[in-house]
Amino acid sequence: MVISDIGRQYLRLHLADAIGPVLLGRLIKHFGTVDAILGASMAQLTEVEGIGERRARSVFESRDASAVEREIEKCASTGARIICWEDPEYPQPLRHCDDPPICLYVRGTLTAEDSVAVAIVGSRKSSRYGYDQARRFGALLAGAGFTVVSGLARGVDSYAHEGALSAGGRTVAVLGSGVDKIYPPEHVDLAERITHAGAVISEDPLGSPPTADSFPRRNRIIAGMCLGVLVVEASKRSGALITARLASEYNREVFAIPGRVDTPTAYGPNDLIRKGAAKLVAGLEDILDELGDAGKTMGAVPSQPDQVKSKSGDTANKIAAALTDNERAILNCLGSDELHIDEIANRSKVPHPKTMSALTMLQLKGAIIALPGSRFARRRD
Repeated sequence: MVISDIGRQYLRLHLADAIGPVLLGRLIKHFGTVDAILGASMAQLTEVEGIGERRARSVFESRDASAVEREIEKCASTGARIICWEDPEYPQPLRHCDDPPICLYVRGTLTAEDSVAVAIVGSRKSSRYGYDQARRFGALLAGAGFTVVSGLARGVDSYAHEGALSAGGRTVAVLGSGVDKIYPPEHVDLAERITHAGAVISEDPLGSPPTADSFPRRNRIIAGMCLGVLVVEASKRSGALITARLASEYNREVFAIPGRVDTPTAYGPNDLIRKGAAKLVAGLEDILDELGDAGKTMGAVPSQPDQVKSKSGDTANKIAAALTDNERAILNCLGSDELHIDEIANRSKVPHPKTMSALTMLQLKGAIIALPGSRFARRRD
């Protein structure tokens, strides 16, 4: 199936001019459902903060389904699918950010295990050391059962994907272009291999070329999908530092591999470490320690890529282990209530980054369910 019924409704708003994730969040908070938004009058729409006449008209005109059907037809012809906030396949950690993409275009598959992900980002013009470390940690993380997320760019990104693939693990590439417009073009074959071991995704409509504006938006998706972000070489103006900043704003962990002080691309990670904005990483255990419950669970298997070929079934077995102390505290505080993630952190006394990690693991273990608006509840069935 190319798109779900509810996905068609969201796609109308996704394709509308001047309506982004933040404004859609306000609209849903005001009207309750996407159907109610599409059924609202111009006057009702303009009552919402930030929705003036121009944006209200854009929403109103999105009721024309012809653009939606054309986009769906194009997806069908290219082997892509479209998922929205309410689809089960939509990445759980991303759903709980302040500005998640309204819709995602997907080539390949997204699974529940992809909620336990670490991003690897860095310079497009890295040193040989940077490339080696990107590939090494891509393999180590994938071998431990994490999904490796990156941006398919030249340099560090591509080596991180290659490392994950070499370990037989899962990897997700987030594009700053349409999923049918692979950039850079020399990574077409790499993108195809990724679709067989994960997914290539984007929030940009099909046919969209890469632009200066699209890459910062792409970076927020990378940060939002993961439990943590590892920076491997980055110059002063590197997009990898934007991803690290966004990860911090999303209460994700930030890691950095130190580099030589006389190497320009080592400035970024060294500066993050110097400022206390990232944890220094020398080995996989440094990442596992900082990820708390998720790190303990995933670290229960061999970490060398030549010792393990991670499959989704193996990951499912690992996450079926007994609850950790943090998971038990969160489950107890939920009781019969539906709570926002901030309230869960306050009641359970679990630090916010570790709360997100524990919630992810509880969902994968089938103990809780995620609800709209970053709320969670115990599973009753």
